[in-house]
Amino acid sequence: MKILVINPGSTSTKIGVFEDKSPIIEETIRHDKTELSKFNTVIEQLDYRKFAILDLLEQKGVSLNELDAVIGRGGIVKPIEAGTYIVNEALINDLKVYSKEQEHPSTLGGLIAYEIANAIGKPAFIADPVCVDEFEEIARISGLKEIRRKSLLHALNVRASMYKYAESEGKNVNDLNLIVAHLGGGITVAAIKKGRIVDVNNANEGGPFSPERTGSLPSIDVVNMSYSGKYTRSDLLRLFTKEGGVYSYLGTNNIKEVIERVKNGDKVAKEVFDAMCYQIAKEIGGMATVLKGDVEAIIITGGIAYNEEVIQEITKRVSFIAKVVSYPGEFEMEALAFAALRVLKREEDAKIYT
Repeated sequence: MKILVINPGSTSTKIGVFEDKSPIIEETIRHDKTELSKFNTVIEQLDYRKFAILDLLEQKGVSLNELDAVIGRGGIVKPIEAGTYIVNEALINDLKVYSKEQEHPSTLGGLIAYEIANAIGKPAFIADPVCVDEFEEIARISGLKEIRRKSLLHALNVRASMYKYAESEGKNVNDLNLIVAHLGGGITVAAIKKGRIVDVNNANEGGPFSPERTGSLPSIDVVNMSYSGKYTRSDLLRLFTKEGGVYSYLGTNNIKEVIERVKNGDKVAKEVFDAMCYQIAKEIGGMATVLKGDVEAIIITGGIAYNEEVIQEITKRVSFIAKVVSYPGEFEMEALAFAALRVLKREEDAKIYT
């Protein structure tokens, strides 16, 4: 089975051609910022990016007729179950509608996949977008009736880690209870119950602080800041999601740099580093209670997981719960390819977006 994978970023588009689970081609198309600035919206970039992909495939000698399917990274739509979805008219419409409210380049993944696949009569898919929502109802209650907890997470990498672990153990994902901590610019810790993500912190709104996000904050202090007259709404959003966390204390969001500062005797850097690991461990502990202590493994993934010092510090605090497994980095391209492959091989059914 030959699968084309499309993963649009803000100034680049990653593409891959996979033969079953083996990558034949993996390339990153860099888009000129001047060219992108000509478009008023992300949606308007569709043809520009699509033709860049088609040109590259032609240069690499890949015929579209060789493909069995095309899969794109899923954009923001309404909350949906995890899984692989056929790109249909309802999904196309919602990708466009939701993009007006919250623009993100991943919106183009499904749209470009559909246009390329439709031209050759093959299926187009998306898989595990950030809006995956499998919360149990109890997890939605926030403590204030006007606010409900939302499921927003790096579902693609969280579920890729779940599948990677299941394969390594020779087990079915639907039999597993896991905790997956995705450590990147934002940090999400997910409780997985029999293959479903039943609870997770939204990295933009709560949970542990990260290299650049504040995570959970004392609500009264946030109210006081909001009405102090010192900050606009956009100022606070920037502070909480781009200039918070480690950056707020140390002026950098580079964890490697922080670790070097710790090794060189920087006491403030050590305090902040230890506190970040402490908060991650505390969130993992909380998710263990969601699963009533029935946890087979704790998986740590994402870019920060390349730093062994982080793994060690977290493991000290959580190894009593379950074994700790590290899968450093992100697996977006292979996760998308494998999601399409499971459907093509009829190991899973494709889901229908309605």
